[in-house]
Amino acid sequence: MSDKSNNGRLNIGVSACLLGQKVRFDSGHKHDRYITDVLGEYFKFIAVCPEVEVGMGVPRESVRLIAGPDGPRMVGSKTGQDWTEKMKALTERRTRQLESFKLRGYILKKDSPSCGMERVKLYPASGGGAPSRDTRGFFGDALLKRYPLLPVEEEGRLNDAPLRDNFIVRVFAYDRLQNLFEGRFNRGEAVKFHARHKYLLMAHSPEHYRKLGQLVAAIKKHTPSDFRKKYSTLFMQALDAKATIRKNVNVLQHILGYLREFLDGGEKKYILGIIEDYHRELVPLVVPITLIKQFIWKYDVEYIKDQFYLDPHPRELMLRNHV
Repeated sequence: MSDKSNNGRLNIGVSACLLGQKVRFDSGHKHDRYITDVLGEYFKFIAVCPEVEVGMGVPRESVRLIAGPDGPRMVGSKTGQDWTEKMKALTERRTRQLESFKLRGYILKKDSPSCGMERVKLYPASGGGAPSRDTRGFFGDALLKRYPLLPVEEEGRLNDAPLRDNFIVRVFAYDRLQNLFEGRFNRGEAVKFHARHKYLLMAHSPEHYRKLGQLVAAIKKHTPSDFRKKYSTLFMQALDAKATIRKNVNVLQHILGYLREFLDGGEKKYILGIIEDYHRELVPLVVPITLIKQFIWKYDVEYIKDQFYLDPHPRELMLRNHV
């Protein structure tokens, strides 16, 4: 379950330099105020700097990744000192140790030869020519392989509103998923969990929602461990897909169907107009959702009130507010 000693905050791994720690090769940092000042209200950060922990020191020679016959090698940019084997051992040990923190997500430093999640520079072994951008940092790669369902993002991509929203939706959904499956669970709890995530899943991937529905319908045919594994994989794959305007409009119209018997013609026309404004990117998603929620609570539509689609994360994070 979530660590209550953190006052309800979720444990999130993070590259130490993003918290303002002076661990970079030049004794500097890459303090990200959004991470510490905004997300810090909801997340407890577990800081890691693989390059310091492997013994490189501060300040230090910068390192780069060089293409090799058995995969990238990490070497000093000036001296050519090879850190590959030590870094491999460190990342294997450190990612394994992180299991005890029950992480709900991880934020990595972009472009880092140790922490980068994607598009890290890989220099040709010959020493000549431009580097490619088709590899991961050593630690980032080990983390993603050990925890394939864990929500992971780079700090640079958090500046993109849809990517930021998607990451935070996944973090809180992953927490709920882990809370469901930690220890023993019963089939009724799993069915209820799935029902409450119906529209959130549809907004991200209708295809995965259908597959999950089939899995839940046949839950009695699976052992608990088999169901846990299959459901968790499909659930997080679904949320990894980006919610789009088209899919959100479809969900909003589905939800509006539950209000049909309560609304008069003018009210329904007004709500449909707001949904169309969202479709045309004239208003952010929060506008039609807030309007629909008012009627859901007014008429006490129980099934929809319980949907995580309406409140997938703390509203104070001001997500869904962008056009």
